[in-house]
Amino acid sequence: MISYIKGILEDVTDDSVVLENNGIGYEIKITGRMLLSLPKRGSEMKIYTYLYVREDALALFGFATREELQTFQLLIAISGIGPKAGLAILSTLSVQELRFAVLSQDVKTISKTPGIGKKSAERLIIELKDKMKLEDALRWEEEPLEENAQEESKTEVTLALVSLGYSNADALRAIQSVEGHETMDTETLLKKALKKIM
Repeated sequence: MISYIKGILEDVTDDSVVLENNGIGYEIKITGRMLLSLPKRGSEMKIYTYLYVREDALALFGFATREELQTFQLLIAISGIGPKAGLAILSTLSVQELRFAVLSQDVKTISKTPGIGKKSAERLIIELKDKMKLEDALRWEEEPLEENAQEESKTEVTLALVSLGYSNADALRAIQSVEGHETMDTETLLKKALKKIM
């Protein structure tokens, strides 16, 4: 089992990255959330990985934290939820948001995930409610509130650009090309990113 890969970020696509380690380029499928927080190409990064093995395919799925990886493993153990759906859920909801949704039996929030209907969300809640602890859901990530707000703004702008027909990768490139994007509010960043992408 490959626990994690540390290497140089060589390439980024709409749903994956290529990480080079010792002359080998590993293609790793990642969440939309992770896509938004990638460093610049050429930077070193560490990705926690899950190796998915099927008769006709091998695929690596990557996560920013061990907690995300463990949650992904819980998700794909549920009947009817494969790696693609698991990745989609963690692209739509953070681990903490998913915990709150499961513990409060919030079917509507989980159903926001593309490809996850009401029945799948209900089954997910039943399967996970005993495995997700309330104290974990109440433990906030140790990040400054300001950083959380900036990431939220970046996420909202990306979603807005994608809804206009642009790809995740194009949206991300446009945002990163805006000077001072780290401190902009959503409206300002969207306007400037649109100018870059057009």
